[in-house]
Amino acid sequence: MAESGTLQELQFFSMVSLRVDPDSAAARGIECVLESALPGTCGEVSRRGDQVVLWLGPDEWLIVSEPAVADVAARLRVAAGGGHAAIVDVPANRTILELSGPQAREVLEKGCPVDLHPRVLADDTAVLTTLARVPVLLWKVDRTTFRVLPRTSFTSYVSMWLLDAMQEFAA
Repeated sequence: MAESGTLQELQFFSMVSLRVDPDSAAARGIECVLESALPGTCGEVSRRGDQVVLWLGPDEWLIVSEPAVADVAARLRVAAGGGHAAIVDVPANRTILELSGPQAREVLEKGCPVDLHPRVLADDTAVLTTLARVPVLLWKVDRTTFRVLPRTSFTSYVSMWLLDAMQEFAA
């Protein structure tokens, strides 16, 4: 499958679900710990080192961190200072499947209703959508790399679907 690219599961990332009023003092404290502003619009992603914040809704974000970033949820709870915020460590909630290669977009287009063309979906953009009728968070890292984050219970189905969709482009 060298022509169609590669599919791999990225492991050992931490994930934190964050719900907070973006105009609150708690959000400002959280932004200080994240060392970046919370993304404010659909699809927006903010990045600081090994930590990425993906916009899920007007008051909801998913913070994805490489293993080197420890105790993200605990640090955010302290930063929220008693303000109204839901900060939940959810590492087992989603799986990260990385599809990369020159045909990655075409593979995803077989089962994703979002327009994945670069003029519509820019690099480093994340959107909630479906893939093969399964709700996923789709993160376009760059022109040839996409990260698909299905709920863990759908990982096997989504993986098998992606492998099947890649067959058309196999050498």
